[in-house]
Amino acid sequence: MFRLLLCLLVHTFVAAATAAGDEVIILLDFKSSLHIPTSASAYFQSWSASASLPCNFSGITCDSRNSVSAIDLTGIGIAGNIPFSSLCGLRSLSKLSLGANKLSGEITSDLRNCSGLLHLDLANNILDGDVPDLSQLSGLRVLNLSMNTLSGHFPWSSLTNLTALECLRLGDNSFEPSPFPTEVTKLRSLYTLYLSVCNLHGQLPPEIGNLINLVDFEVSDNFLSGDIPQEITKLNKLQQLELYNNSFTGKIPVGFRNLSELAFFDADSNYLTGDLSELAFLNKLVSLQLFDNEFSGEVPAEFGDFKNLVNLSLYSNRLTGSLPEKLGSMSEFNFIDVSSNFLTGPIPPDMCRMGMMTKLLMLENKLSGEIPASYANCSSLTRFRVSNNSLSGMVPPGIWGLPNINIIDLDSNQLEGPITKDIGKAVSLNQLYLSNNRFSGELPQELSEAAALVSIDATSNYFSGEIPASIGKLNALDSLSLDQNMFSGEIPDTLGSCSKLSSLTLASNLLSGSIPASIGNLPNLNSLNLSGNQLSGEIPTSLTSLKLSSLDLSNNRLSGKVPAALSINAFNNSFTGNSGLCANGISFLPHCSSSSGSNSDKLRTLLTIFLVIIAVILTGSSVFIIIRRRRPISSADSGLHSKESWDMTSFRVLTFDEQEIINSIKQENLIGKGGSGNVYRIVLSTGKTMAVKHIWNSTDPAAAAERRNRGSVTAMLSRRSSLRSREFEAEIGTLSSIRHVNVVKLYCSITSEDSSLLVYEYLPNGSLWDRLHSEAGEKLGALDWETRHEIAVGSAQGLEYLHHGCDRPILHRDVKSSNILLDEQLRPRIADFGLAKILHCSANHAVRDSSSHVIAGTHGYIAPEYAYTWKVSEKSDVYSFGVVLLELVTGRKPVEIDYGEDKDIVRWVAGRIRSRESVIGLVDQRIKAAAERERAVLVLRIALLCTAGIPAMRPSMRTVVHMLEEAGNANHRPATAASADGKLVAAADQKNYYKQ
Repeated sequence: MFRLLLCLLVHTFVAAATAAGDEVIILLDFKSSLHIPTSASAYFQSWSASASLPCNFSGITCDSRNSVSAIDLTGIGIAGNIPFSSLCGLRSLSKLSLGANKLSGEITSDLRNCSGLLHLDLANNILDGDVPDLSQLSGLRVLNLSMNTLSGHFPWSSLTNLTALECLRLGDNSFEPSPFPTEVTKLRSLYTLYLSVCNLHGQLPPEIGNLINLVDFEVSDNFLSGDIPQEITKLNKLQQLELYNNSFTGKIPVGFRNLSELAFFDADSNYLTGDLSELAFLNKLVSLQLFDNEFSGEVPAEFGDFKNLVNLSLYSNRLTGSLPEKLGSMSEFNFIDVSSNFLTGPIPPDMCRMGMMTKLLMLENKLSGEIPASYANCSSLTRFRVSNNSLSGMVPPGIWGLPNINIIDLDSNQLEGPITKDIGKAVSLNQLYLSNNRFSGELPQELSEAAALVSIDATSNYFSGEIPASIGKLNALDSLSLDQNMFSGEIPDTLGSCSKLSSLTLASNLLSGSIPASIGNLPNLNSLNLSGNQLSGEIPTSLTSLKLSSLDLSNNRLSGKVPAALSINAFNNSFTGNSGLCANGISFLPHCSSSSGSNSDKLRTLLTIFLVIIAVILTGSSVFIIIRRRRPISSADSGLHSKESWDMTSFRVLTFDEQEIINSIKQENLIGKGGSGNVYRIVLSTGKTMAVKHIWNSTDPAAAAERRNRGSVTAMLSRRSSLRSREFEAEIGTLSSIRHVNVVKLYCSITSEDSSLLVYEYLPNGSLWDRLHSEAGEKLGALDWETRHEIAVGSAQGLEYLHHGCDRPILHRDVKSSNILLDEQLRPRIADFGLAKILHCSANHAVRDSSSHVIAGTHGYIAPEYAYTWKVSEKSDVYSFGVVLLELVTGRKPVEIDYGEDKDIVRWVAGRIRSRESVIGLVDQRIKAAAERERAVLVLRIALLCTAGIPAMRPSMRTVVHMLEEAGNANHRPATAASADGKLVAAADQKNYYKQ
């Protein structure tokens, strides 16, 4: 008997040892299949082949029989495929947690063999493909597959066998569209249901009320519609309810007050109506986000008694009445945004009572009364925005000097009094908006101590005295607007030290003296307006070195000759009202006599001519040469008149003549059509391939043919066409001088009375639009993030050159992904620049530039200021480029139906930025690697800065290039929930200044 027992013990021990040895082998095979980053190598040092048991391996837990029961390798950065077939050989495995890594590949059907699993967490990886049937995993309590790139039809029906499920998280994937799965409503044990960004359509079913144990229910960022079902009021254990960014309609259901445990409620960006009375009983609310709906009525007074409420966002509704006086006084209140409503009454005084408030946003209401003095001590504030209200009285002095404040926005109120010396303490202040108020007094010298200032707008006030010379210490200043005040004295020469200044407006004051020559030293100055003052003396010649797109010196007392470089048609209205000025290039100023110019001017002119001659002699054959030939050319294309006279202007050394180009304008060579003309691919006799754009000078070819046939009756039209042709040639002359690796090469133009041919280098990989959005691009394969980033940087460098690298800024006017062409190595070239103001555009262009009376821009890319100014600036190009960046990051088009009515990609993205999950979810699902998705988030932030609603808040293209290069730095730390989300939310908040 003893021997029998001994044999049994030995057999059991041997079997256990064998099983343990097998499990060691399985785990080591798993390790060998992984890519382990250096940062995690120490973690796996305990995974040794010499180990007899795996229980001491890091991340491994064993049961009482020393069998592996749990694998937890969450968030250590491992990559590779998951070998489900071998891992499911661990017979006691009940927990497999591999979330927050870089694991890829598919979830194979071998997973079904892990029938003992209770906990499966594969979230936040880059797993793709279909999800297999899960019905064999009947014991599962936790299933988390969220934040991957899973696709196909999810096997919802298999969930009915998983009756023990307590936590189901499938959000942030690309499943095929489906109605809300009613199978889920049968899982009565669920306490967490996360189905955000799952491509769900239709309505929430009434059966949702069956899930009475739900604590967390999230279905945001889907396509759900209809009313919020009444049955949701049965879920009285709910603590978090996320319904945002859907199309829900109707009112908050009666009985919603039963959700007495609700702490986090977010239903923003829907079409909800009615009042907020049902929420007055939810006194455990911590965060309430209902912005961008159609709620009306008053904000419940009970909100003032909520002891946990720290975040209240109700902007863009139709709310009326006063805010509760005690709002925020009972809690560590942090954030309020009630902008764009019809609220009246005073600002609640005690929202910063606990000293935790960071953002107070109440712009675009009808608030009245004074700014409460209590906020002067709210040192935690970073944003104080109350513009477009009816506030009055003096600003409490301490507000000017809040140490962490980034934005003080008081525009368009009835505020008065001075800016106090306290502003010198505002060391974090970036933007100061004071326009359209009644502020008075002098600007304090201490303003210069707010060294982080980027933008100052004090337009339309009663400020007086001299502009302080100390303002020249503001090295970060990009925009200074002090127009329509009563400033006197001279313009401080120190302004020339504000090297980043791009916009300077001092119009309609009492300024006197001469224009400081130092202003001509500002390398980034794009807009200068000194009109309506008492300035005298000559216009400094130093201004000719500026790259100005806007100049206004009118209505002063200036005299002398306008510098030749400023005597151009673009500045025709810039010098009126100066009786002492003369010019040789401006029609309504007196013509300068030969004696008008000084001897130094004459000497300078002679010296310039001499230097040009020397330069031509020295550069020899490499000099930029324009050759003109004009003779009749025959054409094989019926669209070109066979007896037309053609004028060829070449800009580079050519290996072809106009005959070869014209003969190739045939239907079989047509490769594209656009608003400005047809594009042809032409293979020259030398084997070189060119792209030729055929542009009709009249509105269409038929009109041109009709004009040819009508003879002298159309003489006047012919003269107009000739004038247009000369304008075209002048513009082409400018464009042809551009030499940059990221700007498409223009070889020559061939023009006639009716049409023009532009001969460009041929880019074989088409446009960025094609690669991102077309079926042909899809067949070529998705662009990885590194390639997308290089395209972004190259395109930005091309635009930077146009804005900052030419003698005068060249505004593209139609930046879009279809105008970014790709060469053999997918390097970008900016195309179709500078032409929008002289070409006839198609119907998809929607806004006109008032200066040229020609539509400039394409729907979805057009900067919002076009809607009310019709003015084009460099910042308009920056906005359009920001849209291109959003395309690169999200993979989506600028305008799509599912954005909703009157929305484009800018508003769609801004409305979806609330958490790390939602930010990552915006990244194109075709970008697989987790690290690349994190880096894409950095570029997403840059895109939001570029698409700010106010032009002055957008960075210059030079800054954009720098930021993109930083974002692509291999050593740059990836975005985190704390860093990236905060910056993205801040950037998105900028758009609320003026709703787009």
